[in-house]
Amino acid sequence: MFQENQNTPTEDSVVEDVPGEIDADPTMALERVDAWLDGFIKSLPNMVVALIVLILFFVAAMILRRVILKASKSRNRGNLGEVLGGFSKWVIVLFGFLIAATIVVPTLKPGDLIAGLGVSSVAIGFAFKDILQNWLAGLLLLLRQPFEIGDQIEASGFEGTVEKIETRATIVKTYDGQRAVIPNSEIYTNAVLVKTGESQRRDQYDVGIGYGDDLDEACDVIKKAISSVESVDTSHEPQAFVWDLAASWVTIRARWWTDSPRGDVVTNRASVLRAIKLALDKAKIDMPYDTKVQLIHDQTEETDGDRTGQREGWPTPRDGTSPEPRYKVMGKNNVKENTVSQKKSSEAPFSKKKS
Repeated sequence: MFQENQNTPTEDSVVEDVPGEIDADPTMALERVDAWLDGFIKSLPNMVVALIVLILFFVAAMILRRVILKASKSRNRGNLGEVLGGFSKWVIVLFGFLIAATIVVPTLKPGDLIAGLGVSSVAIGFAFKDILQNWLAGLLLLLRQPFEIGDQIEASGFEGTVEKIETRATIVKTYDGQRAVIPNSEIYTNAVLVKTGESQRRDQYDVGIGYGDDLDEACDVIKKAISSVESVDTSHEPQAFVWDLAASWVTIRARWWTDSPRGDVVTNRASVLRAIKLALDKAKIDMPYDTKVQLIHDQTEETDGDRTGQREGWPTPRDGTSPEPRYKVMGKNNVKENTVSQKKSSEAPFSKKKS
């Protein structure tokens, strides 16, 4: 028989806790640490197994992500593969973490964890509503694919080439070399103009000619000038319509078809306008400047103050002639007065001689 160590504390030797006093007994702390170490050693095999399970799930998630990404790239949907692959990866990793947690803590039930995640996901959804909304909009954009990488679009006041569709935003490089980051929710909920959605699109420009020029001749000259440009699509006939009667010119709208990319549109428009200008000059058809006429006239007429005869502008009254300017009327009256005074002065000497 082994003899008990006299230094080993027994139940009778344990000092009872006295209320109201501070007990500084280091043996209690040592017992607590010893209990933790014992629990850690007991759960160490479970932790090793849980770590191995977590690593296996992580490796499986990486393999699945690569498979999805490879399959997407084979269909030219690389962006969609990155989003779906990343989403699938983290779903599998989260599921593996739940399994590992139940291995480490056997009393923990996966159903309780899922229920807890369900309650917390509601709070997370409200807190990160905009982020989740942009992520879902980006996923829908990649699935439905209203436009592709490399397309030229106009959205939210920005126009340029789509470089990348991320989980949060769509990256658009504008024509002047700037980068616009547009949230996916704005693109998905608002109207988007896809400039390169079709291989060709129509362009137009308004040309002004003089009122004295022949309209039919001008339209023919413009259409021939457009047709002479090699970069213009010949499968669609150029058009020229009389579009507006402006203040200083007659507007003719010219239309033609060109390739959809912005560079082709700009280059073709420059060539078309140059051809139209030279053709109209050669045909001696005027392209007038903006002309304004200012009419300055005397509004102090003889009928000022007379509402029955006074007029407000230039038109001649339908029931008679227009009233004369006041200065002419005053001049005639002065001439009459001078004539009468001169006649009286000339007759005065003869009247004195007779008397």
